[in-house]
Amino acid sequence: MKNKILIVEDEVNILELIKFNLEKNGYDVYGVHDGNLAQEAILKERPSLVILDLMLPNKDGLTILREIRETKEIKNTPVIILTARETEFDKVLGLDFGADDYLTKPFSIKELIARIKAILRRLKEVETESDNIIKLDDMEVYQDAFKVYKRGELLNLTLKEYELLLLLVKNKGKVLNRNYLLDTIWGYDYIGETRTVDVHIRHLRQKIEEDDTNPVYIETVRGVGYRFKDQR
Repeated sequence: MKNKILIVEDEVNILELIKFNLEKNGYDVYGVHDGNLAQEAILKERPSLVILDLMLPNKDGLTILREIRETKEIKNTPVIILTARETEFDKVLGLDFGADDYLTKPFSIKELIARIKAILRRLKEVETESDNIIKLDDMEVYQDAFKVYKRGELLNLTLKEYELLLLLVKNKGKVLNRNYLLDTIWGYDYIGETRTVDVHIRHLRQKIEEDDTNPVYIETVRGVGYRFKDQR
């Protein structure tokens, strides 16, 4: 079955260009031009991935992204943000709202397709993990369902947050540098910044630590990267 991709983009030429190239690569592609139609389209089509412009009529992309992450049925849908904004603040803001990746306009179609393939490949790998549970101090990581429970309560992790946590847990006690985390989670063809890793680590800490300002699970090794410490 083909992967379904939804494009939320108000510039018709850009939408049609992306749609044409993605369909050539074997994807089912749908598009909407208005921000108000985005969430309804995602709920209806249940895409494998959403390509989301930030500057949209009637409702901006960050608002749409927040609604996706707050809606139970679609909260784990991977989202790639397209933006004409190139500042570090705008990129980090998109990640803060739960984006899995971002590209700034103008962008390369080949790079966009590479990013899509990397995300969907990782999603498939996660979904087909063996049916085993990693038990930590007060957490359980269900590899078959990419779910994490803390004291019996399901944590609301995005796919990238889950992948980071699983990688750290599987390498418990080892220091993993930022470039390794970036390459492993986002893919070797990913052209990004290690700041991407830092933002996702911060989000992870907010969800798994009792006090994210004084973390006990995910330790920062200054100038290198991060290490997971089991408290048992």
